Amino acid sequence: MPAQQDPAEDAEHRTATVEQGRFCAARCSCGWRGPARRARSKARTDAEEHSAHP
Repeated sequence: MPAQQDPAEDAEHRTATVEQGRFCAARCSCGWRGPARRARSKARTDAEEHSAHP
């Protein structure tokens, strides 16, 4: 019987940034959350890095 893969592993990672008061954080559809950042650009970079290397 072949090994079954978790469907979440094959799913596309969809990231977004979320405002939290003075901070911004990256989040992903897989459940991953980046650290809160003051700079939106850094939160976007966190999301891009996660999408490239989930």
